[in-house]
Order: sequence, then C-alpha cells, then structure tokens
Amino acid sequence: MRKAALAMCSMPRGFKVIKTVKFSDDADNIRYDAAARRLYVGYGNGGLGIIDAATGDKVGEIKLEGHPESFQLERSGPRIFINIPTSQKIVIVDREKRATATVWPTSATANFPMALDEAHHRLFVGFRKPATLVVFDTESGKAMAHLDSPGDADDIFYDSSRQRIYVSGGDGSIGIFQQNDADHYKTMTKILTPSGARTSLFVPELSRFYLAVPHRGAQTAEVRVYEAAP
Repeated sequence: MRKAALAMCSMPRGFKVIKTVKFSDDADNIRYDAAARRLYVGYGNGGLGIIDAATGDKVGEIKLEGHPESFQLERSGPRIFINIPTSQKIVIVDREKRATATVWPTSATANFPMALDEAHHRLFVGFRKPATLVVFDTESGKAMAHLDSPGDADDIFYDSSRQRIYVSGGDGSIGIFQQNDADHYKTMTKILTPSGARTSLFVPELSRFYLAVPHRGAQTAEVRVYEAAP
C-alpha cells in the first residue's frame, strides 16, 4: 500500500434530513443488510436497533449484555458477529430470531474492530490489551492465529482480492497482514501515521484506504489516502 494523496473532504450540497430515529444514547456502528433492506445500529448499554430502510421506521431491536463495538453481518446466513468489550466476549446473534445464538469468551481484552472473510469462514478481531489481531474460525469459534497488531486499533478491513488485512491504530500506524491461506498469516509491513489516526475506510472498488487524522498540536486535521499496491 502506498500513499497516493492527502486531501480534505468537503460535504456535498443538497442533503436534508428526511427522517429521525431516536436511540437511548451512544449510537455507534451501522451496518446495512441489502437483501432485507434493513439497517442495524449498535447503541447504548447493549442493543442493536433495526430500521426499515424503505420507510425509515424502527422495526425492532436485539438486546445485548453490553455496548456493541464493531459488528459484521453474514451475507450467506442470518448471523451477526458482535464485539462486546465490556464483557470480554464476541456475541453471535441470529438476526432472524433476534436472539443470541452463541458466545465466544476471549482471553485478550478491549476487542473493538472486526472484519469478516466469509469465503474462508474467518473473523478478524482487533484487541487493544494486548495489541493483537486474532483470527477466529466462524464455525467453531476457535482462535486460529494471533499476530502483533497496531496499538489502540479501531478499524479493520479485509481486502478479498489481495487476501490482506488492514488495521489502523491510534498508536500511529497501519498494520498490513497477508493471508497465505485460511489458517496462515504473516505481517507484511507497518506504515507510520500521526498519533491518534485510527478511524479509516477501505474502498475495494477503488483499491484505496482512507485514514482520518485528527487535529493535535501542530498536526492539522486531514484525510490521508493510500493506494493498495498489487
């Protein structure tokens, strides 16, 4: 991955609010189920709100035992994989039954970011204590690999075309890992970034990785754009 440009993003004109859906507090991650045309919103002390994308109405919720951080929706089945760092668990929910299907306890703590490789039945979870990337088998819940990861990890993305994992951490780095096969991984490189730059987005259609850099001291706020190398 190489840095292609630095850019500040401006908001397009013409947007207006057409619907407001209220949650108790701390609305965080959002995922879209294209097949069912539903939005899932993680919020509060433990819940996923369900919104009908066509009407904008809240149509239900799934109760959880703690605040959900990153979560991923399975496309080929009904499962939702959810990080619950306060209880040191990964919770798997059946979104058709709107109930917990199983729970995987974790030995490391502060499991925040997550990405899913559905083709190989692998779930990538970033832990902050210690700073570790753990690869789980989605069928058994078994941890298949552990790799040293950027500290204060906040986002993880799986690049299926290159079979790579990108992890952005607030310690000031992006970690890039190669998937040799479903059970074997290696660290490719680490790109140094400003401290606190942990929020990111990978767009596979563009082969570009966007990193949000916050304003801190002499460091100005900016969006850094990286291009994934072949």
